[in-house]
Amino acid sequence: MELGGWLRSLGLERYEAAFRENEIDDTVLPSLTAEDLKDLGVGIVGHRRKLLDAIAALRADASAKAPPPDADLAINRDAERRQVTVMFCDLVGSTALSAGMDPEDLREIIAAYQKCLAETVRRFGGFLAKYLGDGVLAYFGYPQAHEDDAERAVRAALEAIAAVGALKLSVPLQTRIGIATGLVVVGDLIGSGEAQERGIVGETPNVAARLQALAEPNGVAIAESTRRLLGDLFELTDLGPQELKGIARAMRGFAVLQASPIESRFEAMHPGGLTALIGREEELELLLRRWARAKRGEGQVVLLSGEAGIGKSRLSAALMEGLAAEPHTRLRYFCSPEQTDSAFYPIIGQFERAARFAVSHRKQSSKSSTHSWRRLRRPSRTRRC
Repeated sequence: MELGGWLRSLGLERYEAAFRENEIDDTVLPSLTAEDLKDLGVGIVGHRRKLLDAIAALRADASAKAPPPDADLAINRDAERRQVTVMFCDLVGSTALSAGMDPEDLREIIAAYQKCLAETVRRFGGFLAKYLGDGVLAYFGYPQAHEDDAERAVRAALEAIAAVGALKLSVPLQTRIGIATGLVVVGDLIGSGEAQERGIVGETPNVAARLQALAEPNGVAIAESTRRLLGDLFELTDLGPQELKGIARAMRGFAVLQASPIESRFEAMHPGGLTALIGREEELELLLRRWARAKRGEGQVVLLSGEAGIGKSRLSAALMEGLAAEPHTRLRYFCSPEQTDSAFYPIIGQFERAARFAVSHRKQSSKSSTHSWRRLRRPSRTRRC
């Protein structure tokens, strides 16, 4: 396609020089957005609209001419029965925004909002399933399952609220988020083309959507099914039994206030105490022998690794029980799975706990900082880090 001829066919040849100066060719043209056109100097709304429609037509032609996907590379179309944590996000006051804004400006604001949510969901290992107008539907536990999908969903929700509040837009945005966990059938391909999506069947998505309506602006509401999987990882407020539209029975909901100032995820998930350690005598004796060597001045390092859920944290707790009567210093940190790209995250967390500080995600305005800090209590004596 020749760029000049394409612009002349639209009666917009006046922009040819700007397109060429910015090296816009047929590979870049189909991906241009309204913001890009403004940067190119297309200041007239009618001209931008005409160009955007023509660009959309180019994309449609490219999709129609694209070869069918190789059968060996096609996505598995078999549906699966899974336990999934569903997160439903909705923009607060979208009706009022649409009544008072130009549709093109509103489109850009919603696009920025959805992009912010999508990036946060993916960073915490979630799957962005669908855009629902100004809302977002996400799954945690599909297509990849993790042992802490419920926790990931709630942490993603708190982070998303802070990130949306920090967006630099012409109007401040707020969001509500509902989260529920349960068995679903997920994976059926519904629709075709750009409208194709991974369908989900079950009560859980409906519960998440109804709980979203119960949440305060910049708030997160979760179902009891999710609450049971969180232990004491978060500070919650019990909303009591709720009558949810379309749900036959009353369901208890909880509002998430913030992450708890926890030192150990293992302890948070076992608030009622530990059961007896069985079948790990050999491993525990090995750790105690290494401790005995360390006390004699022989430096020792032990790496304890294995699949999730086989008892690594429980074995570490048994070791600490055995050392309780001996003088020792323990350094510990909770290494968050979504912070694996931050080498200093564990060290920062250790300093926070040593200084008795904790981070809280609170209701944000567009001009407020992402986090607020609070002192938990004054230390009884000076600490050195």
